[in-house]
Amino acid sequence: MRRTGLAALLSHWRRQPLQLVTLVLGLALATGLWSAVQAINGQARASYAQAAEQLGANRLLGLTAPNGSIPVAQYVQLRRAGWQLSPILEGRVRLNSTTISLLGVDSLSYPVPPAPASDQETLDPADILTAPGRLFAHPETADKLAVAALPAPLIVTDHLPVGIVLTDIAIAESLLERSGEISRILVLPDQPAGLVPLSDIAPDLVLSEPNGDADIARLTDSFHLNLTAFGLLSFAVGLFIVNGTVGLAFHQRRGMFRSLRALGVPLGVLTELLLFELLALALLAGFLGLIIGYLVAAALLPDVAASLRGLYGAPVTGTLTLRPAWIASGLAIALLGALIAGGQGVWHLHRLPILAAPGLQSWRLGSASRDRTQALTGVGLVVGGFLVQGLAQGLIAGFALLAGLMLGAALLLPPILGQVLGWISARARDPVAQWVWADLRSHMPGLSLALMALLLALATNIGVGTMVSSFRLTFTGWLDQRLASELYVTARSDDEGAAIRDWLLSRSDAVLPIRYGELRLADQPGRVYGIADHATYRDHWPLIEALPGVWDRLHTERTVLINEQLARRTDLWPGDEIALRSGWTVEIVGVYSDYGNPNAQAIVSLPALLLHVPSVPNRQFGVRIAPDLSVRLVDELRSTFGLPTSAIVDQAAIKARSLGVFEKTFVVTGALNVLTLGAASFAILTSLLTLWTLRLPQLAPVWALGLTRKRLAWLEVLRSVALTALTACLALPLGLALAWVLLDVINVEAFGWRLPMHLFPLDWARLAVLALIAGGIAAVIPARRLRTTPPADMLRVFSNER
Repeated sequence: MRRTGLAALLSHWRRQPLQLVTLVLGLALATGLWSAVQAINGQARASYAQAAEQLGANRLLGLTAPNGSIPVAQYVQLRRAGWQLSPILEGRVRLNSTTISLLGVDSLSYPVPPAPASDQETLDPADILTAPGRLFAHPETADKLAVAALPAPLIVTDHLPVGIVLTDIAIAESLLERSGEISRILVLPDQPAGLVPLSDIAPDLVLSEPNGDADIARLTDSFHLNLTAFGLLSFAVGLFIVNGTVGLAFHQRRGMFRSLRALGVPLGVLTELLLFELLALALLAGFLGLIIGYLVAAALLPDVAASLRGLYGAPVTGTLTLRPAWIASGLAIALLGALIAGGQGVWHLHRLPILAAPGLQSWRLGSASRDRTQALTGVGLVVGGFLVQGLAQGLIAGFALLAGLMLGAALLLPPILGQVLGWISARARDPVAQWVWADLRSHMPGLSLALMALLLALATNIGVGTMVSSFRLTFTGWLDQRLASELYVTARSDDEGAAIRDWLLSRSDAVLPIRYGELRLADQPGRVYGIADHATYRDHWPLIEALPGVWDRLHTERTVLINEQLARRTDLWPGDEIALRSGWTVEIVGVYSDYGNPNAQAIVSLPALLLHVPSVPNRQFGVRIAPDLSVRLVDELRSTFGLPTSAIVDQAAIKARSLGVFEKTFVVTGALNVLTLGAASFAILTSLLTLWTLRLPQLAPVWALGLTRKRLAWLEVLRSVALTALTACLALPLGLALAWVLLDVINVEAFGWRLPMHLFPLDWARLAVLALIAGGIAAVIPARRLRTTPPADMLRVFSNER
């Protein structure tokens, strides 16, 4: 009985191969988009964990100095006191036109010595400790470096994170030109008993707890959570295709279900067969979706890795690795999607009387009550989202608001469209127009899921596009303000910095020191910058909130400016006080925007910084000069001081680099936008195709009354375009609401800054045109079928009992 029943159920797909392809591709697309995002997130998090494991340093206590540099003499003092320590010198260096992070370690005491690749010979420790030394790098990092021109032989190893080159600390001193300096000191786990406390020997050093990869995870969690949200949205849009196709297949087989039950197939057995069919199709679609997801993730991962490195300094590889957890989650989401899509059909099967009539008319029964229930549910979701966001705080509450808004609006779409179509139909004068609008309204149950998918896709494109364009416009203007100096110069030592400053004073309009100390701001790691009293800051520095006379007070009183991230995390605003370090408490007189920086930051006057944090490095300067004189000044600087190319950067180069990182950051969201819009268009196409066979009984009488097949075909296209246009009109306010949530709620919770919202009507117009084109193309195949349907098939409708 089971074999015969299963053969009967599967015969439907043999008669409807396009519907089978639609179901499998729809579920594969939903699975693929979700799996791609999970693969990217999984690869990034695996890279974080691997980096922490490979370096090992983040699991140990560390000593740092407020000014960012520890003298070697102080390290020697600690070692002579008996403390077991390991020094580290790190910094950015340019090797063969490639800027990398250089990590210099004491090869004899560092807890995780570099291990060369298995195919290389064992290294002699003397080769590492003596000039020219050895450089160790991950294969992906090594590929970016021209090995022949490096200052030392390069050893390729898989035991280091991407983007980091490790060497002995003595070699790093030479490459970084920072002789006698240490960036931080690791406190090794096994220490002798009876040691003098560190606080007594080095009271100026800060002892920090081990944090593993928590810092990177904290900084990047919001990035990955945003990606996950877009992946879920893409999965939902793809699932609408599956839901619509499965629903139509169930309704088309109502007659088959009735016949099977009348022939004696128990309801439980029929349910088992349907579930088996769904699970088999889900596994097929799941494996196809994993292939799609792998290809999408592999294409997008390099840009995501570049974004995470540029924004957060996160060591993320640009190549994708297959992971069992990712494969299992992809198959699980495919099975879940199939069960969600088919669950409603199985539920209706249990409630289906044996003698229930099949066909489209039975599908429409109860649509009015469904619309009312759906509308109330939609309103409840929207209100619930706002209640959660109002009562709770944090990123999860923000996404709850986003989910309630999007899902509630999607559920409200069919009832609203039904009312709009009814209103238009009642005011139509031409009989054909009345029939078109009434017929369109009668088919809303079959098209509602596809239109909901289109609504979400259009709203997402509008909302995310508004967010990205607003960010780009704001970010560009902010860069113009912050990068006011025409040139930025970096010296190799403090002495050279002082000489460069004196040399520049008579050859430029102004020399602005860029000096900072590493402090803990409100128990967060951060930087405190000291700035000179100059009109550049007064005229160009962007302030969000400020007390009157902010710049005069900054340079004459115990005051400070803090960035927006610190202000929002600590709820400290102008008028409040903040302790920058022990004995140094100041009043906040202003908050400035600091886009792209995830850490806390503050600005004080330069004399105040030097008073409380002496010996801060004096190597970086902003130079104000007429743009037409900058090229000549750069040449003179290089010839006079022998500075490398990387030591002098002009404003345009920094801006281009920053905008490049910005563009890479939104590559994934842009790609997901395109894919979701494509999935929604595919949903409309599949719905129209699957409705086609059910619509012949409604079209045949109209044809018999005198409407030609050609005109009916054109009316099919116009129907699709009209529905798409109505959906696009409703998507605009939803998209703007989505943009507001992203800019004012999600972005603030995720990154710590609020962006102004700008409107881009031309982008909306282009998107609307694309949507109309997609709606028209989706109706082309059904319209062509209608136009080429033989008259005999139309007449055969009247011979069937209905």
